[in-house]
Amino acid sequence: MVGIGTTDFSRDSGRSVLTLATQACLAAIGDAGMVPGDIDGLVRCDLDTVRHNDLVHSLGMKRLDFFSEVGPGGVAPSAMVGQAVAAILSGQATNVLLFRALNGRSGRRFGISSVGGERIGGSGTYDEFFGPYGLLTPGQVFALIAQRHMSRYGTRPEELAHIPLVCRRRANANPQAQMHDRTLTLDEYLSARMISSPLRLFDFCLETDGACALVVSRAERAKDSPHPPVLIRAVAQGSLPAPQPGMQFPVLMRQDLTTLPARPTAETLYRRAGMGPEDIDVAQFYDCFSITVLLQMEDFGFCAKGEGGSFAASGAIDLGGSLPINTGGGHLSEGYVHGMNHVIEGVRQMRGTSTSQVVGASTCLVTSTPLPPGSALILRAG
Repeated sequence: MVGIGTTDFSRDSGRSVLTLATQACLAAIGDAGMVPGDIDGLVRCDLDTVRHNDLVHSLGMKRLDFFSEVGPGGVAPSAMVGQAVAAILSGQATNVLLFRALNGRSGRRFGISSVGGERIGGSGTYDEFFGPYGLLTPGQVFALIAQRHMSRYGTRPEELAHIPLVCRRRANANPQAQMHDRTLTLDEYLSARMISSPLRLFDFCLETDGACALVVSRAERAKDSPHPPVLIRAVAQGSLPAPQPGMQFPVLMRQDLTTLPARPTAETLYRRAGMGPEDIDVAQFYDCFSITVLLQMEDFGFCAKGEGGSFAASGAIDLGGSLPINTGGGHLSEGYVHGMNHVIEGVRQMRGTSTSQVVGASTCLVTSTPLPPGSALILRAG
């Protein structure tokens, strides 16, 4: 990874999604010491409204030799990196630009229900068996998962609270984070309104207007980059096999609600990297909700199943702990750009330029999960 770029993260950008994408992409290209004419590959998220040809025009690119898209949504960023790696290693492109742009707060909000009328049904499993009974939003789905984890393993709200509290402290150190100027205490967390029990206000991510982009190139090219090279050690994608449905909303049909469908991603990633959880210095966990971080800490092997709450409460995930997480503030406190800002923060950690730098960090895990299929990557300092 030779270049990274972002826009500001806000509740109302006042700009089109194409403008946001163009601004982030130009920043990433400039950060790589390149010009748009050096880019010959593009990878987009399938939920992005900006198309490949839109960017070719707006950036003034000379040619496009490779393009692809990955989805859905938040499972895409690490997989997008994998697409870029495949294109470069196969000779289809030399410098690949990845981007994610959205007006996720002032425009279409992914956290609300898609049901627009009094009737629902006729469009598959969700519409027939879940929607009519009120399971309408992602927050409600993950609240069920959190409730199961608490009832099965005794996880307490005070333990889950440490995840948004740590993310907020990291955001307080990050001038770009939406919650940079807003501190959060345990009392404030516990007294916040319940959105979908047991998930409170601060267990939910920040729907955000903004964009992120990055440039992937060969390691030889990275040596000439203006910044220290950040190497991609491994990338993986995966999902649980049948009979466990690979869908979000039929959550009650899964055999084990407390194991994410993307758990095989961790096994594949470690095998490809020749590494294990003990080799990871810092992690950027996909945190659409606080419970997803807790589950991933278990599924990626940083603690035993059922011990995510106590692991978070032990201080392990804070700076100085064994696994500092979401050092830019994460989706809970920096902004929700569908996981792409986690990749950006991973690069900053490996460059040594994070606003909450982990001293001596040389490896970083980035996850783009939990919905099936999931993806993840490991970055290494060059």
